[in-house]
Amino acid sequence: MSVRRARGVAKIDSILVGDCLAELKKLPDASVDLVFADPPYNLQLDGELLRPNNTVVDGVDDAWDKFDTFESYDRFTRAWLTECRRILKPDGAIWVIGSYHNVFRLGVALQDLGFWIQNDVVWRKSNPMPNFRGKRFTNAHETLIWAGRDRKSRVTFNYEAMKAGNDDLQMRSDWLFPICSGPERLKDDGGRKAHPTQKPEALLHRVLLASTRPGDTVLDPFFGTGTTGAVARRLGRHYIGIERDPDYAAAARERIARVRPLAPVDLETMRSKRAEPRIPFGAIVELGLLEAGTRLTDERGRIWANVRADGTLVLDGGVEQQGSIHRLGAAVQGKAACNGWTFWHLEVEGKLKPIDSLRELARRQLAVVKPQPLVAAE
Repeated sequence: MSVRRARGVAKIDSILVGDCLAELKKLPDASVDLVFADPPYNLQLDGELLRPNNTVVDGVDDAWDKFDTFESYDRFTRAWLTECRRILKPDGAIWVIGSYHNVFRLGVALQDLGFWIQNDVVWRKSNPMPNFRGKRFTNAHETLIWAGRDRKSRVTFNYEAMKAGNDDLQMRSDWLFPICSGPERLKDDGGRKAHPTQKPEALLHRVLLASTRPGDTVLDPFFGTGTTGAVARRLGRHYIGIERDPDYAAAARERIARVRPLAPVDLETMRSKRAEPRIPFGAIVELGLLEAGTRLTDERGRIWANVRADGTLVLDGGVEQQGSIHRLGAAVQGKAACNGWTFWHLEVEGKLKPIDSLRELARRQLAVVKPQPLVAAE
């Protein structure tokens, strides 16, 4: 698994074993759709952490999490974030995760480098590690920052899918998941945790489902034991992982190989209404889906208006108020704005239905075959 350096093209679905910054520099500009980064937290642990029974807590004490000063940590952070921003496509985005030790420094670096923050998300741990010393609150959450490559980036957000999967309620920015444990937690030959900060697959599942599409490429510059790659493979996304520890990389490779990708039909997400082709109300009349002279009403049947041939409405009852479905809907309610598609209703078989239901019919009729490229005459 490597990078085809001859053309500067990253080989997808691969793990690059080496230093994070060195490997990032080898990747081409604007080549990935999303970055998920779980960087060193710089926990600044001083000595062993003991439980009340004097047993040692198996925490994060590895060399890769240690920095001499905040300044050295900040230099490292800005260096890898700069490379990630270069590698992201114009409409790409990044997720970074951290604890109170480092997330505020990450946030400043992101904004200083030109990323545009979309949300911060709190991962609430349903089974956090207890606070053994009793000197502060139990640390029961971590923070994720989701940011576009820049202010103009049109980042992917599968809003409708997130809402539908949350029982038709808008997905909130506080997510409840357990920490990685049980069979999901990778173990080494001695039965110890293979990686001290392995993230739960449920967390990555939501991140990738919310902010990528099938076929997108996700870069993880701190790959560890491959949670990002495993979830990406299952969800039909491509991945590029960077990991400097050969043992972690080997564990990740074996783990990902065991993942069975979902069938393409199971990967379809609900389309956002904003992504649908725009259909003007006049097209509904032109296509004959609604005839001129048809009477429309509000949800309660108290206000009536007639459809005109040009796609405007005129208020029923002789009052000379007219306009688009949106403008007239706002006027009769005394409001500044109105979504006429949901305000105006059509009576069908004795029941009132919003005219919004006609838009999908119009989209089907207006669907066209993608034009073929022109071929020059011989």
